[in-house]
Amino acid sequence: MIQRLLITNEAASTIDTLTAEHGELIFHQSGGCCDGSSPICLPKEDFLINEMDVWLGKIHGCNFYMSKDQFDYWESTQLTLDATKGRGASFSLEISLGVYFVIKSRLFSPEEMEQLSPIRFGA
Repeated sequence: MIQRLLITNEAASTIDTLTAEHGELIFHQSGGCCDGSSPICLPKEDFLINEMDVWLGKIHGCNFYMSKDQFDYWESTQLTLDATKGRGASFSLEISLGVYFVIKSRLFSPEEMEQLSPIRFGA
């Protein structure tokens, strides 16, 4: 099975730091508010998922979602969560650490599209 989500060591380390301080986390791939289309990381209880959100899987222990409308554009891409130094412009938790999460993407091959991990809608 081909994974829709990958993670860099830098992002995993950032998640470890944030989890130690905030507990269970959730990611939602922003659709353009605040910081373009950056992933937003929040404590799990601070973000309400609804039937228009698509669950792409877990990444480093965190559920990762995006809106269905955005998924329609990104369904053919593999997403890699990374963290880089600097200050993003979102409400994401990592901003206080002097880093921000970014998504790197690549298109799946036709063969990979047939082997993708499943998605689900809503929580």
